[in-house]
Amino acid sequence: MSDIRNIVILTGAGISAESGLRTFRAEDGLWEDHPVEEVATPQGFRRDPDLVQRFYDERRANILAAQPNPAHAALARLDAEWTGDLLIVTQNIDDLHERAGAHRVLHMHGEGLSAWCTACDARHRWTSTLRDAPPCPACGQSALRPDIVWFGEMPYQMERIFAALGRADLFVSIGTSGAVYPAAGFVQAAKDSGAATLELNLEPSQGSRLFDETRLGPASALVPEWAREILEHARGA
Repeated sequence: MSDIRNIVILTGAGISAESGLRTFRAEDGLWEDHPVEEVATPQGFRRDPDLVQRFYDERRANILAAQPNPAHAALARLDAEWTGDLLIVTQNIDDLHERAGAHRVLHMHGEGLSAWCTACDARHRWTSTLRDAPPCPACGQSALRPDIVWFGEMPYQMERIFAALGRADLFVSIGTSGAVYPAAGFVQAAKDSGAATLELNLEPSQGSRLFDETRLGPASALVPEWAREILEHARGA
């Protein structure tokens, strides 16, 4: 562990579940009781924009009501105290990492509290409804949609993510199923670059066999313990 300098952390729904934010997709494939095609694809948005806007209005309200938990706080502390490179890549659209105090955060699937203008490409922090087609604050056109990566769209900043994985000494996956690509492929990319790999999850993910070590339990217990461990080791190294 003494040679660890650069860390990439992937977080998924499991880290926010203890803050009351359940995963969008249930075991039956429905997203909050909706078929994914209705609320999480560009085609669904074109077909029924009011339904999609209502769906994300509800997600936005849930995010605003949630609070960071000890796992978010532990990663924020690590972000503040780690002197090497660190990147928290989150699949989550909530802002709990940031509200806990983390700064080195990348939202690969977009942000629930952001609206994207498809007319001028501007993005704006957004906490109210989009159902009434408000004008874009930048260009004035009513072309705002949730700033969410839908199925069939490319996740954000993939080049930056893979560049960080290529430099990483340690890759840590927290609260992810290991079933959704491209994020499910990050562990192999990290291993190919020579990084150590660690999984912190409530139960083994679909990619558990690829990790050097897997620790099972709730994120609010595992993440603070691991963050404390690596910071203490770094100080003593």
